[in-house]
Amino acid sequence: QVQLVESGGGLVQAGGSLRLSCAASGRIQTVGWFRQASGREREFVAVIRGSESNPIYADSAKGRFSISRDNAKNTAYLQMNSLKPEDTAVYSCAAAPRFLFGSYYATPGRYDYWGQGTQVTVSS
Repeated sequence: QVQLVESGGGLVQAGGSLRLSCAASGRIQTVGWFRQASGREREFVAVIRGSESNPIYADSAKGRFSISRDNAKNTAYLQMNSLKPEDTAVYSCAAAPRFLFGSYYATPGRYDYWGQGTQVTVSS
């Protein structure tokens, strides 16, 4: 069993930056970030599947967001730059103990563990 705790959300102006953290209680193979805006379905943002794999981003995040991890600290990060009002959502960290092949990394149901989420609000 793995517990995940997100932090780093807040209120920022459009064009600003935030760095989200996801602290895990144990080592995990795959770490993904998802977001859910009010009244919308949860959507994939980014994933990193161990140090041997390059990160993968949703089209909306490419060029602006960066996912990384520090295995020694059992912590993953999501650096968000050039934030837009449409980025406003609750951001959640998800983890799986195994490599998620193919397109499964973007499927919420394939992840075993979820954090409580952290609110990100971007004002115009």
